[in-house]
This record gives sequence, structure tokens and C-alpha cells, in this order.
Amino acid sequence: MALQLSFEEKYKVIVLRDTTYAGLFYVAVKTTGIFCRPGCTARTPKAKNVLFYDTTHEAIINGYRPCKVCRPQEEVGATPAYIQQILDELEANPYQRLKDWDLRQRGVEPSQIRRWFKKHHNMTFQAYQRLYRINGAFTKISNGESITHTAYDIGFESLSGFNDSFKSTFDHAPSQEKGKSVIHLIRFTTPIGPMFAGATSSGVCLTEFTDRPMLETEFKDLKKRLNAVILPGENDHLKQLQAELAEYFAGQRKAFTVPLHTPGSAFSQSVWTLLQGIPYGTTRTYKEQAERLGKPKAIRAVGRANGLNKIAILIPCHRVLGSNGELVGYGGGMGRKKWLLDHEKQHS
Repeated sequence: MALQLSFEEKYKVIVLRDTTYAGLFYVAVKTTGIFCRPGCTARTPKAKNVLFYDTTHEAIINGYRPCKVCRPQEEVGATPAYIQQILDELEANPYQRLKDWDLRQRGVEPSQIRRWFKKHHNMTFQAYQRLYRINGAFTKISNGESITHTAYDIGFESLSGFNDSFKSTFDHAPSQEKGKSVIHLIRFTTPIGPMFAGATSSGVCLTEFTDRPMLETEFKDLKKRLNAVILPGENDHLKQLQAELAEYFAGQRKAFTVPLHTPGSAFSQSVWTLLQGIPYGTTRTYKEQAERLGKPKAIRAVGRANGLNKIAILIPCHRVLGSNGELVGYGGGMGRKKWLLDHEKQHS
């Protein structure tokens, strides 16, 4: 859907190379005949040479060809098919170990997959595989299985090697893991950018865009509050979440039913509950939210609690505006906030 911004606002986005607007509109350059995403690292064109389009289709039918740097026709942050195939293989058999030779047998250059994982998961592919195996080990040990048997079952050649790998992941020995829970973490794409989602056995505890500045802080806070470790992997809540978000972005869902797990103070919990009561397609101000809580002077506190919300879209903090109705305070970026509000208004 179209993002309602002026020419000047859109041009400022491309000057700043703001990646949070990627996929929301496209930039065509008259002098080169090329169109790009906002945030493209190619040289910024002069304003007089720029046209803006809402879709790649519009740019193409007007004679522009896609940029080879930012590849605007590809879904923002999408996982390449050859990597997705390997991820599916790992999920089916998390204890296998794919080495560089195995990757080459599948027609994949190891350095290529290594760069992708470093960019999108901040770790190498080998480290990702190790975490997948450790995830299974954590579950086995938590269920009372022998540490020694678990180590050999998941492919470690020695108990000391398993202990070292486990300690490097969890900062403690496998014999000390009792009482901790697991937050399963996935990365997936949406029309307005890739997201991370996390879920415990109780429900979804995180949905955030991968370029959110405070993401690492949120991970640390969740681990502390839930006495948990974060590991790559799916669970039923995450599968339900992806299905419901796909329906939301298609304009077919206005409310979510997937269970949520929202650790926080009593005040924050009350603010997040109130957020979920804002009807789809409507907005409120921070002042109105404070008044509905029965604490009309707590406007700043309500704003802070909004900022602490770790479950974007499902707990719709994007529906809260400043006192004059202006767009303020959204961790995913103002472009995404405006897109979400326009999307809901269109489908309400």
C-alpha cells in the first residue's frame, strides 16, 4: 500500500539512507534509468533527478530497471532459497553437522553462506548449527536425560568438548542448567522488513524488526526476567504467530489469538493490556491512555511503558500518538508506524 509522505520527506529518507523505509516506496533516478530501495548505498541522486513509486511494478512499467546493489525486486531481508533449503534440512535433523565439503556438495559456497549468517544473525553458519544442536541438548538435559548420553547423541566426540560448547553458550556447565527455560528465536520477513520473534512454552515474548536499535538490550532483559536462554528454533506459538501476521499484512486479520508471554512490572502490564484494547484502525494519544488508566498525570510513564513493549504489532503501540496527533516514539521507525496506521485504516 502507498505510504503517504511528501516528496521532501521521501527525499530526506534517501539522503539519510534510512533502511527502516525499505519496501515502503521506491526511488527512480532519471539520469541512470535505475530504481532503488530507500537506504540503498549507491550514490544519492540530486532531487531534480528523482521520481518516487509505490511499487516495483510501477517503476518497471515506466521504463526503470532494478538496481544491482540493493536488488529492490527481492523481498526485504528475504532468506535466499538455497539457505532456506539448508535451514529446513537442519530443522528436520538438528543433530547433523554440515561442513564446508557438505555445503559444496549442495552447490553452496561456504563463504557465501557465512556472510549471510553474519549479516542477518550476527554469527557464522557453523555457530548457528552448534546452537541448534545445543538447543536439543538443553531440552534433553532439562527432561532429565544423562549429560554423557546427550553429548554423544547429538554428535559430540567427547564429553569435554560438549561441556566447553555448552558453557560458551550458557555461561555455565550443563549440570547447572536446572530451572532455566528456553526462548526459541526465529527470523522471518514481512512487507515492511525482516523481524525476529521469540517464544517460550507459554507464548510469544518478542516480535521486533531486526534493525531496531535496542534489540540487544531487549534480548538481555528477556533472558534475565524469564531466567532463560535464547536459541534458534521453532515452536507451536511461533508457527501460529507467523500465520496470523501473514493474515494481518494481507488485510485479513484485525485481532491476534496467539498466546503472549509479557514479563514486566504491574504498571507496564496494565499499559500493554490497555494497548491491546485500542480498536483496529483507530488511534489514541498518550494522554488518553493515561486517563483511561485512571492516572491522568502519568503521561510520561505511559510513554515509557509503551517503549518497553517488546511485542510489536500484536501489542499495538503504533496506535498511540502525541498530544497533537503527531507520529512519535516508535522503535521500528516512523515510516513503519505510518505504514501500519495507513494499512489498518485502509482495511478497517
